Amino acid sequence: MLAHFNDEFAPENWFRDISANDQPRFERPIFWPEQKKIVHILGFCLLTNHFHLLLEEVTEGGISKFLHRIGTAVSKHFNKKYGESGSLFQGPYRSRTIASDTHLTYASAYVQVKNAFDMYRYGLDGAMKAFDQAYTWALNYPYSSLGDYGGVYTRPIVDKMLLSERFTPKEYKTFCRDFFGKPDVEAGASVFE
Repeated sequence: MLAHFNDEFAPENWFRDISANDQPRFERPIFWPEQKKIVHILGFCLLTNHFHLLLEEVTEGGISKFLHRIGTAVSKHFNKKYGESGSLFQGPYRSRTIASDTHLTYASAYVQVKNAFDMYRYGLDGAMKAFDQAYTWALNYPYSSLGDYGGVYTRPIVDKMLLSERFTPKEYKTFCRDFFGKPDVEAGASVFE
């Protein structure tokens, strides 16, 4: 959905079009018109019961249109699968406008790393205690864009240019370690505690 709903073009049945002839999931069907993105997906993390997206609007109203399509598709799929009906999400989506480069940098760490750490086997607390091991796990977590920035994945849905200009993968890991609280070796506590 992240790949195929990010478009001015709205196919009648996107899933059927993609499923036909064993089409690779991220490849656009050849009979669709050329993609005209409505948002840039800078980062994402998909969790078991919600998701976080870091988006830059390309066209007026693009974020609203994109999130409406995703919310509708997820609700329809869930309702069909479980024989339910009605809205799946409680209320409208929540958003925050990012007004500075610094805010963007911190939001990227929250979306891509913190949320992946929440899915880590030992949770966020365990990830903070074993940051290097947890960060390597998060790089390979397929439902976060962190691996795209770290070179593990090369998915066409992530527009990496804006964030990649700020950090190398190694610098980003260092930034995240500092952002989440670098362990204080002597005191055994986090600098953010």
